[in-house]
Amino acid sequence: MYVVMITPECAPVAKVGGLGDVAQGLSYELSIRGHTVELILPKYDCMRYDKIWGLSPSYQGLMVPFHGEIIPCDVFFGFVDGLKCYFIDPHSHHSFFNRGVFYGHRDDVERYAFFCRAALEFLLRAGKNPDVIHCHDWQTGLVPLLLFELYKFQGMTHPRVCYTIHNIGHQGITGEHTLRQVGLDPGYHMRLDRCQDDYSPFTVNLMKTGIVFSNYVTTVSPRYAEEVRTSTLGHGLQPVLNAHADKFSGVLNGIDYNVWNPEIDPHIPFHYSAETIDEKYQNKDALRNRLLLREEFKPIVSVVGRLDRQKGVELVRHAMFYALSHGCQFVLLGNSPDAKINHDFWRLKHEFNDNPDCHLELAYNEELAHLIYAGADMIVIPSIYEPCGLTQMIGMKYGTVPVVRNTGGLADTVFDADYSTKPVEERNGYGFDHYNYEGLESALSRAIHRWFAEPDSFRQLAVNAMRTDYSWNLPASEYLRLYELIREK
Repeated sequence: MYVVMITPECAPVAKVGGLGDVAQGLSYELSIRGHTVELILPKYDCMRYDKIWGLSPSYQGLMVPFHGEIIPCDVFFGFVDGLKCYFIDPHSHHSFFNRGVFYGHRDDVERYAFFCRAALEFLLRAGKNPDVIHCHDWQTGLVPLLLFELYKFQGMTHPRVCYTIHNIGHQGITGEHTLRQVGLDPGYHMRLDRCQDDYSPFTVNLMKTGIVFSNYVTTVSPRYAEEVRTSTLGHGLQPVLNAHADKFSGVLNGIDYNVWNPEIDPHIPFHYSAETIDEKYQNKDALRNRLLLREEFKPIVSVVGRLDRQKGVELVRHAMFYALSHGCQFVLLGNSPDAKINHDFWRLKHEFNDNPDCHLELAYNEELAHLIYAGADMIVIPSIYEPCGLTQMIGMKYGTVPVVRNTGGLADTVFDADYSTKPVEERNGYGFDHYNYEGLESALSRAIHRWFAEPDSFRQLAVNAMRTDYSWNLPASEYLRLYELIREK
């Protein structure tokens, strides 16, 4: 099968969050199964160019109609971890992708509207005829509409579109001018059954557009698929998701075990597996040495990731105080896009700077992240909502027991040691339902108690976690099934 991913991110060259990991991980798994996979991305000036092999011009003089003008582009080709990637480089006073950052500009909608038109124009002019075009998040929501309304009349009748929602909280809300910019008639499309936002008669919703016009829609976990259809977590898209429920489902993300694997990880000093988990504790010593924590018989409770409201910063903060007051050490790695949150955690860092049981690293350091996963005993993920979550999957692969709020992909992957209906050998962590201090304490206290009082049982829980398969093997099989389903339509 020939699959083209049109995506704003692909790890490790252009990664802001989990979307980049998914684009890379799924594409890699499909390619090693013998399918032809190509990715199309913007050519950002802030990409990790050192991660691209053989970058060179592939198609020059691509003329893209946009906003009443023709914008010339060059398309570059290079390999990213063996994946075939095309990068669109427009030559325009708009400087769409030369901003020093991936997102965060007032004209982000315009930038990605152009990208959608340019990606399809490239496929057409280069004579590419994929079986499936797989689009990701609001940034590519115009692709299925453009394919259906413009490009199929120029010969692109073969491709089918799979559209994946990674985070429904960001939908690409804009005005009808965006449709004009890409060459479409707003009068025809500003309808509730097409592009019009359900709550504003003069607003275009790009994510809704992707849902309506694609052949199949996925999101990144089965639980999240149910939540966004039936609760306020749908952020207003519940009606359109229910209207298209026959082509919507959740497919749990995977993680790349070539990157996240304690048996081969180059960033940790001691390798280990589920069969040799005792070697993990040498990494615990290395983590303590790295962060100047004292050597003492205590569990290390960790947090790794972005500090923002969605991730439950209030409960992250509470977990630190609770862990320290209940005989644990605490390690945090992450920062926040919110200045107020950053200020609060910097104040905490200074307050606990001399505490031998606590270290806050308010940045992101890939090497240190690997060592924390390998050295910590528990990892706390108290998200308000979590479409899928990769942190808990990575933690489990490293035998670090997750303590999570039961939402989205966290609920699909973490099965409570005490209350799950799963067989005992499949239980792999701790969960809580309610987003409050009491909920967090109910799960974290049970984990801490088991570590001290039942060490063999806690060790078995860690082994169970390590043996759970959250690779891309099963998700890729499900996506191939969906691709075949829409090809038959």
